[in-house]
Amino acid sequence: MKRALLLLPLLLASPAQAQGTPRPAPARTVTIGLGYIPNVQFTPFYVADRLGYYRAEGVNVTFQHGYVSELMPLLLQGKLDFIVGDPEDAIFARNQGAPVKYVMAMYQKSPVTVFSTGPLRSAADLRGKTLGIPGTFGSSYAATRALLDAAGLREGRDVRLASIGFTQLDAVRAGRVDAAVGYLNNEVVGLRAAGERVSTLDLSAAYPMVGVGLITLDKTLTQGVARSVVRASQRGLKFTVADPARAFRLAQPVFGTGGGTLEILKASTPLMTGAATRAGGLGASDPAAWTKAVAALVKQGSLPAGAKASTFYTNSLISKTVR
Repeated sequence: MKRALLLLPLLLASPAQAQGTPRPAPARTVTIGLGYIPNVQFTPFYVADRLGYYRAEGVNVTFQHGYVSELMPLLLQGKLDFIVGDPEDAIFARNQGAPVKYVMAMYQKSPVTVFSTGPLRSAADLRGKTLGIPGTFGSSYAATRALLDAAGLREGRDVRLASIGFTQLDAVRAGRVDAAVGYLNNEVVGLRAAGERVSTLDLSAAYPMVGVGLITLDKTLTQGVARSVVRASQRGLKFTVADPARAFRLAQPVFGTGGGTLEILKASTPLMTGAATRAGGLGASDPAAWTKAVAALVKQGSLPAGAKASTFYTNSLISKTVR
């Protein structure tokens, strides 16, 4: 009887435990900071979470929303593991000594554009006009300065820049500015949905920078969880590009009815693919585009002479193929 009692723990144990098979490591919790508030623009990340792509990589993901100016300090303090922001957020933070890098491009092409309800064929049409900008910061200002420089236009002398915050749509409609710097997948969508005529300028030739993407700390790059998070996010990108309507339905419970429309998502998905993704996988950055954009920032005086694009981004975590 005593012998039977001694055997009881083994009989109750699982076959894997009885045979000495190690238990799987517990999932690691990772927090990703997403800019602003829950919004349709973050659909690939919401989809990756709702479809279990992060869990399949052994990661429990949580999202924290806020302005990048609030999220970047939290990343540096180790309170966030990743943030989603503009490449310029990583560039300027690293230039000031912060150990951060841009590691996955959600948008292959920045959605920044110049738009107007009047005729706008080239940058030359801005001569003598007032151009509204959110402010003298970020990707929109860097792209605007590159556009004016490429067209031989000088700020102040040839084109007046007016800081109008994020009121571009109303400012253009009310005629307070002749044109404004906004987004192809935001203000332009809104104007066209309202049946208004809108003209746009493509800024990518002058400033071919990628758009928002994942940013993390240098020390995180060496950890397996970084590749897991990026791979799961790539799967979210792939699903969103392949079926925007279904991706929208999956993500909408997260961002709600006021967080953006399917039309905005449909205007965003073409920005997620390009030559770099065909060669290196979804989320890959184009080295040539980065080099040209960083050179523009050097010319603007925003970066020191000799600054190298490879200092600010890496493709090392990108999987060329995702399921």
